[in-house]
Amino acid sequence: MAMAGTNSLHSLLVSSPRTNPAAFHFQISRFSSNGTLLRTSSLALNRKRRISWRIIACGLPNKKDDGGGINESIGVSGSGNEVFKALSNFANNNFLPLALVTSVIAGIANPSLGCLADKYYLSKFGTFGIFVISGLTLRTSEVSASVEAWPVAVYGLASILLLTPYFSRLILQIHLQPQEFVTGLAIFTCMPTTLSSGVALTQLAGGNSALALAMTVISNMLGILAIPFSISKFIADGVGITVPTKELLRSLVLMLLIPLIFGKILRESFKGVADFVDGNRKLFPRINAILLSLVPWMQVSRSRSLLLMVKPEVFLVAIGMGTFLHLALLAFNALGVRILAAISGGDESVFSRRRNVSAVVLVASQKTLPVMVAVVEQLHGALGVSGLLVLPCVAAHIIQIIIDSFLVNFWFRSDSSNNVKVT
Repeated sequence: MAMAGTNSLHSLLVSSPRTNPAAFHFQISRFSSNGTLLRTSSLALNRKRRISWRIIACGLPNKKDDGGGINESIGVSGSGNEVFKALSNFANNNFLPLALVTSVIAGIANPSLGCLADKYYLSKFGTFGIFVISGLTLRTSEVSASVEAWPVAVYGLASILLLTPYFSRLILQIHLQPQEFVTGLAIFTCMPTTLSSGVALTQLAGGNSALALAMTVISNMLGILAIPFSISKFIADGVGITVPTKELLRSLVLMLLIPLIFGKILRESFKGVADFVDGNRKLFPRINAILLSLVPWMQVSRSRSLLLMVKPEVFLVAIGMGTFLHLALLAFNALGVRILAAISGGDESVFSRRRNVSAVVLVASQKTLPVMVAVVEQLHGALGVSGLLVLPCVAAHIIQIIIDSFLVNFWFRSDSSNNVKVT
């Protein structure tokens, strides 16, 4: 009866244990008119004057204990910390797409810094770093796996150098002013695979990085011989095309082979290096993503002035063409791999292994921009203004990396969810 109908303070309990006379504890309880506990607050003080509060309040009327009291507990937590944690998780799960999009925005907003970085060949240092990391993370077992997957490599090389150039015929059916946009994208389809993006994305996807490396190096070397034939056949009948063979070979050796071998030697020579790399498998893909984002940043910065001279609607059409081209190449290679898997053993085929599929689909569907720029420079205006030929390919190159980064992120999440289900 004494507890009913009052909202005032009902009990104040003070305890002072003899074992610690300098510490004391307050507990304050508040009750409703029907005797339900609304709040209990506690205050603990010691010699260091530490204060802690515990608040238990009525949350939902239907959650009661056996005595009819409400036992719903509401913690006073900082909503700002939860928002920060959610944003942090989103950034971690989408690190590569965010890095690429940020690099493009930075190049458009302030091109001077990107142009300065390009002037001092930062892109070459980035490519060098990507392949050093590739060598550091390349395990000997992965090399053996790439040898076993040689049929996949053969298909990848055939797709890059012989099959995908036929898409240039489809692109040339489009009429757009300036016509150099169309011609440039057609030339782009005749190029070998990217020098660094395909390998970096394959590593991020958990694919067969050794297989990706093999297809990258071999396709770029054979591409020196295949490019003049492809451009002459599909794009410029009767136009003499010369490719700077010595310069491209020298670039491949310096930017791909030497850093790759250097990284591999470091791994095999020092056990501590191998242990550190294997123990930080999440760190090195992040470094690769940052190095990869340097390429579109500098390309956008360098091409911004030319971009502003083109009508926005025309450039948007060119972007749409580049997007369609890459999606078509992805679909073509995914379908090709699936067909080859069906006719070569089904689930037991090397074409059915997840790591091989991700490597060949990513590498065989990308086209390199630096080699395309070198080829256009050797044309001396035979197929149009060089800047206008290259500009849509810059956009296509960035688009293919961004699209594939989202694809890699999707694969990574799928693998993670599958692992959770198995566990």
